Amino acid sequence: MPTKNAQPAISPAPQNCAPEDDLDDYMSMPIIEPTSKIYESSAQRRLRKQREAEERSRPPPASEKALTEPEPLAPTSKGFKMLSALGYRAGSTLGAEGNPNALLQPIGVEVKEDKGGIGHESEKKRKVREEWEKVEGVEKRIKAEAGDYRIRVAKEREERRAEKMWWGAMKVLEGLDDGEAKAGASNGEGGEGEDGRKVEMKRPIKTVNLIYRPLIRDRLEKERERRMRNDLYQSLTRNTTYDDPEEDEHDKQAFGNEEEELEEEDEELEGYVMLEPSERLDRALRELRDKWRYCFWCKHRYEDEEMEGCPGTDEDSHG
Repeated sequence: MPTKNAQPAISPAPQNCAPEDDLDDYMSMPIIEPTSKIYESSAQRRLRKQREAEERSRPPPASEKALTEPEPLAPTSKGFKMLSALGYRAGSTLGAEGNPNALLQPIGVEVKEDKGGIGHESEKKRKVREEWEKVEGVEKRIKAEAGDYRIRVAKEREERRAEKMWWGAMKVLEGLDDGEAKAGASNGEGGEGEDGRKVEMKRPIKTVNLIYRPLIRDRLEKERERRMRNDLYQSLTRNTTYDDPEEDEHDKQAFGNEEEELEEEDEELEGYVMLEPSERLDRALRELRDKWRYCFWCKHRYEDEEMEGCPGTDEDSHG
């Protein structure tokens, strides 16, 4: 039986109980916010994988690569000893002596940074060079054609101008010769008919002065064409076998009743016409000065042989 002063028994503390400092402080634990999952479409996923594949396949730049010159073989290495046994000396080239293509340094390393095949870059450069040469050729040809065109146009303009002046000089020379021929009109060489028309002298065209013979031939050809047209018109309304006693010589030629002799080929005239216009003009001007003392540029006929007062023989001298 317990006594009055007895104390209650205290149970011992458990041995596995941890101290208070080792317990987790649930009030100070960080609270992690839930993250929302990002969904990507099939197109976005395909682009992402394509970019990742390109990044993996892209080679690193040459600056990041440790490219060092190859070290020479050490004399103690097995390879150097083998080369020495074959006659190799340090600083010399391999192969037979005196070979101009022998290399003193090993072949250098050229890093290829693209995915093109071997030779693709040289083929691409060749095509670009050919295209560029083709473009340059076209540009040069255009410039040359433009320059040639300007030169050709200027030359044609000068030739047309010389041609016109040549025809003018021939007319002047013909007029001077006709003035001299009129003096012999009373002898039956030429003159004017009763109706006032100019009567052509009946002489072969080869006897005309070569300098203005093209003018006479051109005039005769035009006259022949006019007669042919007139003959065609008259043949529709007139009998060609009818002989009118009142018709004169010119009427018979106009009606086609008189046969006209065909002219033979004039090789001298053909050769003269084939000359350059400037050369033909020069020959006509010399004929005017030498025979008639006439200056085509001054439009004047001088009395003396020296042609005093004429500035010169060419157009530039006359301003």
